[in-house]
Amino acid sequence: MKKLVSLVLALMMTLTACAAFAAEGEVQLYSTMTEADLDALITCFNEVYPDIEVIVTNGSAGELTTRIAGEAGNPQGDLVWGGMADSDGQAYADIFEAWVSEYDAQNIEGYTTPNGLYSMDHLSTVVFVVNEELEAELGLKIESYEDLLDPKLQGKIATADPNSSSSAWNNLSNIMAVYGADSEAAWDYIAKLMPNLVILGSSSGVFKNTQAGEYVVGLTYEDGAVGLVRDGATNIRLQYPTNGTSASAFGCALIKGGPNPENAKLFIDFICSAEGQTALAAYQQGTLRYTNAGYEVPADAWLKPSSEITWVVRDVKYLTENKPAILDHWNALWAEVVK
Repeated sequence: MKKLVSLVLALMMTLTACAAFAAEGEVQLYSTMTEADLDALITCFNEVYPDIEVIVTNGSAGELTTRIAGEAGNPQGDLVWGGMADSDGQAYADIFEAWVSEYDAQNIEGYTTPNGLYSMDHLSTVVFVVNEELEAELGLKIESYEDLLDPKLQGKIATADPNSSSSAWNNLSNIMAVYGADSEAAWDYIAKLMPNLVILGSSSGVFKNTQAGEYVVGLTYEDGAVGLVRDGATNIRLQYPTNGTSASAFGCALIKGGPNPENAKLFIDFICSAEGQTALAAYQQGTLRYTNAGYEVPADAWLKPSSEITWVVRDVKYLTENKPAILDHWNALWAEVVK
């Protein structure tokens, strides 16, 4: 707690020095994030800006963007946090201001703003969830993408459907990042992997059913799976593919014409700064991975430090523009497997 207080004090000196107006009033936050995430953010933000009241409207990304579009004649919200993905392209250019935090430029390579609308702040990182008991029974050590091709794993690797699941698209995108976007090598690998796959109906089912012993491996995302470990699961591990991992980045955006734009910009700057993300990570015990290259992972973090992971850079622009064709190719290959 002492470290958190010192971080907040340092952040106050850094951020309030940049505010040329009275930091007071309110900010209307539209968010897709969990109650725990929002509690952490509002608590830490109000340590720096105690005179700004944060008013939250929670919902899905689709619900919130529809609401913002409907309010365009008289905007009620100031910003959105969560649900705004790096694969969105210019889909929401009509409802968000073309403004990003100066701290966005400090992000780790590959995770700065993709569109000039979103300030990117956190990641949903690709991992394998490995059931170590079943792995040991098969005499395997699963660490790389090549290890997933072992014939012993036929029908024993769970994934969701990339046509409808962001986590499955995230995993497909990572294969493209490792082997080359839409490359012959990537598709050759995918064709070899498919006989070992089982497609489930939900993202959470992938890691939950792997932990329950129905599958040896789940292709998933770390912030979902780490909850199982945090809650006491001892038979699984989060394995970052040794070939490299990448992530879908999510961000926050300034609503066009919102009533409190200066407070909203302060809020976004807080979320995107290294000091703000360090304070949030300390408060949450590192259960969400942030994007600023300078943020510090707490010693008691549930997630593996970024510095200990091999990262690869995905071509977000290419994948966004060519997603329909990539899914068509995937579906054609999958049809051959299940026929």
